[in-house]
Amino acid sequence: MPRFFVPDLSGETITITGEDGRHIAKSLRCRVGETVVLCDGRGQDAQGVITAIAGETVTAAVRDRAPSRGELPCRVTLYQALPKGDKLELIVQKAVELGVFAVVPVLTSRCVSRPDPKGMEKKRERLQKIAREAAGQSGRGLVPEIRPLLSFGDALGEMGESPCPILFYEEAQGPLGPLLEPRPGELALMVGSEGGFSPQEAEEARERGIRLCTMGPRILRCETAPLYALSAVGFFYENLMESV
Repeated sequence: MPRFFVPDLSGETITITGEDGRHIAKSLRCRVGETVVLCDGRGQDAQGVITAIAGETVTAAVRDRAPSRGELPCRVTLYQALPKGDKLELIVQKAVELGVFAVVPVLTSRCVSRPDPKGMEKKRERLQKIAREAAGQSGRGLVPEIRPLLSFGDALGEMGESPCPILFYEEAQGPLGPLLEPRPGELALMVGSEGGFSPQEAEEARERGIRLCTMGPRILRCETAPLYALSAVGFFYENLMESV
């Protein structure tokens, strides 16, 4: 069923305009009486029964509010070192589908891509749009935030506030599983760009209390690694939650 994010679900009716209204009226060709899923982007869903369509403006009655079911049992913030080209767009899209709570671009010593602030802000706006579209498509209850670019040091500082901060490093020995056993409600994961992390960065992370972790014996591409990690987290948490 089509799903759309709206600012508020507290009223009895809601008006949908702009791109979403146009999509409902023109692309989907919905009719009065049909139902769409509405979400407030803060974890609440509702059924929207269409009561009127005028051009690209759609009015719907709000029914059957309920908590969203599309969120992971833990909040995962992905700190992603900037990759080359448009790889970050793919990472954001798929990370949102896999349940990430937020994505933070990070500038590390081995990043080839080094955009200027204006260019990065424009890129972030596009990434936020991609996140919104992916959240709607995948049945998410919120739209993950694409946060501003951070330096490596600032990113480590933020991660240090998480109960479970993890940096994936190809020279690390420890696996991911034991770090997830306590089932922390929040995770902070950092993944490198094409060149990974330097030994100096890995050591700085270790000294600041960040746990270093391996993804196994294979070397993954930078666009594969975060999705592999998020899939592992989702498998661990969602299967474990079903068994208790």
